[in-house]
Amino acid sequence: MQIADQKVITLDYVLKDDEGTLIDSSEGKGDFVYLHGARNIVPGLENALAGKVVGDEVSVAVAPEEGYGEREEELLQTVPKDMFEEGAEINVGMQFHAQSPEGEMMIVTVVELDGDNVIVDGNHPLAGVSLNFDVKVIDIRDATAEELEHGHAHGPDGEHHDH
Repeated sequence: MQIADQKVITLDYVLKDDEGTLIDSSEGKGDFVYLHGARNIVPGLENALAGKVVGDEVSVAVAPEEGYGEREEELLQTVPKDMFEEGAEINVGMQFHAQSPEGEMMIVTVVELDGDNVIVDGNHPLAGVSLNFDVKVIDIRDATAEELEHGHAHGPDGEHHDH
């Protein structure tokens, strides 16, 4: 069976940046499972995996535009500290849910504290980063009707929403 849309794929992967720094890995976390064709993973990796079979090992370099996008400087914002819950501890690196001007939910990361202001970044932490994947295809199976309806793979013991 080949990797194609509406198949559930199990992968082992290692992700590094262009400097060779480890960003993420499936090692020690159990299998990484996704529904192919449902945009569950970055487009550059999904495109490179199409047609592969169990046992294939692939090294893929994904440019930012096929990964998490380019950095957008307008997503850096300065907000007053009083916009946060009173007494909340705010530190660089913390992430918060926020609403975009268009009303969409987004995650912002605190990048700087400046007196009574907090500088937050709405870019994905990997925006603008070239992604280098080393992937091994472990399993390919047909998606269930429920997985297709939900738009993501479910774990062996039912539904999981942690990916």
